Amino acid sequence: MQNEDNLEIIIISNKATAIYFSTEYCNVCKVLKQKVIELLENDFPNIKFVYVDIEKQKEVTGQYSIFAVPTLVFFFNGKESFRKTRNFSLSELYQSIIRPYSLMFS
Repeated sequence: MQNEDNLEIIIISNKATAIYFSTEYCNVCKVLKQKVIELLENDFPNIKFVYVDIEKQKEVTGQYSIFAVPTLVFFFNGKESFRKTRNFSLSELYQSIIRPYSLMFS
């Protein structure tokens, strides 16, 4: 992901987008990132996953008001639907995704 404009294009171009804000230095974030990717690939294949390194993309991080890592922001039809920050479980994430995803892709 290069810049804010590219991210906006991705959000607008996809019915559903998940943006994972993190940093290389967060070991917990690395483990969780893989699990989130697996969840999306297995249960929600129509969601576009995007990774943003907050150290390299400070303007984007500020634009989306990211204050802690990891933060996962979901967009449906180009609008922010919800976000999860820091401590969240995969089952909690699944429950948050299932309703808007089902409405959009069923």
